[in-house]
Amino acid sequence: MAFPKFILGDNTDLPEAIFVIHTEFPRFIINLEDDEVEWLEEFDASDEKELQEEAENLFKAANDFYDREIERYEE
Repeated sequence: MAFPKFILGDNTDLPEAIFVIHTEFPRFIINLEDDEVEWLEEFDASDEKELQEEAENLFKAANDFYDREIERYEE
């Protein structure tokens, strides 16, 4: 089964939270309410610098995805 790069998620236990799930490496879930990130990968110290550089781009892409999806719902 093929998954899209980003998936929106919500949960009634956390009604204010808006989750974006990134399904490609490095996989993570970001809560757009407070920008808290849960990484679904294991990293070692040698990955840290590359991850920091890539993470900023991925978080921006996650926010752009959310904005695009909300715009589509409003149409």
